Amino acid sequence: MSIYWNKLINSIEPYTAGEQPKEGQRVIKLNTNENPYSPSPKCKEALNDLDISKLRLYPNTDSTIVRDAVASVDNVSPDNVFVGNGSDEVLALCWQTFFEKEENTEKAVLIPAISYSFYPVYADFYSVRAEKIPLKEDFTIDPQDYCGKPNCGISIANPNAPTSIAMSLDDIRKILDANKESVVLIDEAYAAFAEGYTSAATLINEYKNLIVVRTLSKSYGLAGLRLGYAIGDKELIEGLKRARDSFNSYPADYIAQTLAAAALLDRENFRKNRDALVATRNRVTKELRQMGFDLPDSSANFVFAKPPMPITAESLYKNLKAKGILVRYFNKPLINDRLRISIGTDEEMDEFLKAVREEISNGKNS
Repeated sequence: MSIYWNKLINSIEPYTAGEQPKEGQRVIKLNTNENPYSPSPKCKEALNDLDISKLRLYPNTDSTIVRDAVASVDNVSPDNVFVGNGSDEVLALCWQTFFEKEENTEKAVLIPAISYSFYPVYADFYSVRAEKIPLKEDFTIDPQDYCGKPNCGISIANPNAPTSIAMSLDDIRKILDANKESVVLIDEAYAAFAEGYTSAATLINEYKNLIVVRTLSKSYGLAGLRLGYAIGDKELIEGLKRARDSFNSYPADYIAQTLAAAALLDRENFRKNRDALVATRNRVTKELRQMGFDLPDSSANFVFAKPPMPITAESLYKNLKAKGILVRYFNKPLINDRLRISIGTDEEMDEFLKAVREEISNGKNS
């Protein structure tokens, strides 16, 4: 609290990111869903070839080379692509652009009750009503819960976080068909890791009310670069540009644009790293289940696991941390009996599994 902050800043509860290790501290970091593999070698080549003299100039306003790269990868027009400083900025701009302030409507944005923790923060920060829709007992989203309910927008992470569960394209269609007067935002931060998944971006030519948001932090290993993008109808993209240009018309810098385009176009490296991570995830899932953990099939780069009794999620989180292994514990109702565990390299996950086995053995002997 401060007398110099306005009422909003004094009252808001900011998003809490996963803890970061101290500089030089050796830990196995499985708590922030970063990619364990290095970015595309094409990024280093692009960095070496950078024309440093261009840094004296403002960057391309529309991130043209990134939009062109996304258009090539997703088979859309560059006019259907919007680029920002990370998907969090793009999501924030979506909430500002498409979801009405509570002073102007009684309707709310529908969000899953268990989902990305930034959504309720956006709602508070931009004075938008948000209605949390409960998940089913198995943590899945029922599309019918988003059909026939008055709203001023819908925001869903797919695959969802922290549950790791993905909705089908047919379920997304149901929601879109039932809400043609509202913008439906599908946050696909983890979609690349969903086996057999068809992106909602394939529907943008059918639904003018669909906006799909993605990040380069997860599947491209570029969390340190801060670049994300949205794919949607040209009318929605134009709205995002109007919002962006109202406070910062140069969001993505020259270096970020150059490296992002290089990473997006290196499909071989993208597939290699994704396939390696998915294979490790599936192995870890199998081994955790053999130890008695309960966890859904994951469509993300993490698993959402409930330890076997008498081990609690909180105690396992603390004991792993003491051993230099960071995982994510959410002290919140409905999910405080589970851990979100990011998938690292095979070597990192072997150390993690070894530590978990030790904790389970200690629990049985206590």
